[in-house]
Amino acid sequence: QVQLVESGGGLVQAGGSLRLSCAASGRTFGSSAMGWFRQAPGKEREFVTAISWSGGSTLYADSVKGRFTISRDNAKNTVTLQMNSLKPEDTAVYYCAARYTLYSTDLYYDTGDYDYWGQGTQVTVSS
Repeated sequence: QVQLVESGGGLVQAGGSLRLSCAASGRTFGSSAMGWFRQAPGKEREFVTAISWSGGSTLYADSVKGRFTISRDNAKNTVTLQMNSLKPEDTAVYYCAARYTLYSTDLYYDTGDYDYWGQGTQVTVSS
């Protein structure tokens, strides 16, 4: 069982930065792939980025590539999403997700591939 709690959302102007954190509890965090998704009003939840259990592999949606960076600290059971050069279209509720992978380096970008989800944190980017 993994419990996830996101933090760090807020209101920022276009071009600004935010840093989201996901705190995880549970003994399987260190062997789980982690992902960030987002959902804007009236839209489906979409993939943003994912990271392997070791942090050695990452995957990004084209819309955020070069602006967002995912990282993790297994000693602290945290995953971080650094978001730079934010745009109004980045406005959404951002969710952290975990999938137990038993040290596989596979990455996942479909919501159905993840086993655990946080409650989400709102990110609003004003123009």
